[in-house]
Amino acid sequence: MKISDLDRHAASVKITGKGEKQRLCPLWNVTIAALASLIGERLSTDPVFLNRSGHAMTRFGIHTLVERHALTARTKFPSLASKRVSPHSIRHTCATHLLRSGVDINTIRGWLGHVSLDTTNIYAEVDLEMKAKALAKCTLADDVKPLKRWREQPDLMHFLRSL
Repeated sequence: MKISDLDRHAASVKITGKGEKQRLCPLWNVTIAALASLIGERLSTDPVFLNRSGHAMTRFGIHTLVERHALTARTKFPSLASKRVSPHSIRHTCATHLLRSGVDINTIRGWLGHVSLDTTNIYAEVDLEMKAKALAKCTLADDVKPLKRWREQPDLMHFLRSL
């Protein structure tokens, strides 16, 4: 990702994915601020993320960085010890949180850069928390009276006997 791919005013970044497909992704203002301090006064043709040698960070470098920080985080969050943390697992977690927040699956598909919803549905695993939220939306209010049983409806019974 080049510095020119960042649009600070629109708070977005142009991402080039597999097959040279490009898409725009929104960024939080706090992310824009952090990136602004990271890139400083460098040229727009420079990469955003640099390794120790000042060269563009590779995907392997990013993977190593995520693993290193995951190891550090395990001291504070021991449950991470049994989990595999990678850039892809962060992507998966982001997609799941978007889904739990009520973002529709097609928006998530576009965000992830998937062509097919079938691919996105892999990220959209329905868990117990989501099932409970769905159930809460369908719960009947306490003041709703149950429908009359069919046998207790004389007009209906009369109609049925006439058949």
